[in-house]
Amino acid sequence: MSLQSVQLRSLQPKDFEVLVAIENDPKLWRYSNQNIPYSEEVLSAYIENQHRSVFDVGQKRFVITNATQIPIGFIDLFDFEIVHQRAGVGIVILEEYRNMGYGKKSLLLLEIYAINKLNIKNLYANIGAENQPSIQLFSSSGFERVGVKKNWNFYDGSYHDEYLFQKEYKNV
Repeated sequence: MSLQSVQLRSLQPKDFEVLVAIENDPKLWRYSNQNIPYSEEVLSAYIENQHRSVFDVGQKRFVITNATQIPIGFIDLFDFEIVHQRAGVGIVILEEYRNMGYGKKSLLLLEIYAINKLNIKNLYANIGAENQPSIQLFSSSGFERVGVKKNWNFYDGSYHDEYLFQKEYKNV
């Protein structure tokens, strides 16, 4: 999948270093409900299992690459529900590539995949109330804030709200 300057591809063994850096970055744990580092063995096994179908495991991670094929982040489908035709979306762009339009293009590519390959009718994202860049990304991509989970996540010594954003595809 490609929109010229951005491509999505499957996770591969060569992405191990980037995966470790993202998954074990304590600054990002608040958004992934993680609070300890993943072992290299766990992340290696995760990569090895990427060949399994989203229909079997309920999730799919894509590597976001730029025009020169450099990995710049990840975008995930998770909690895929075939019966309900919905899935969650998570995205992270490496810090040095943020605010360059990669997130929006990646999200559009993921939507095209989800609609055309998985027959998705609804995508949703859980976004920390203070995460303004993600709120802006999903809002500007047609996702609507449909709810708030009060005091949902605990980090930095206090509870924080989390917003639920959703996009429905009516003409699919």
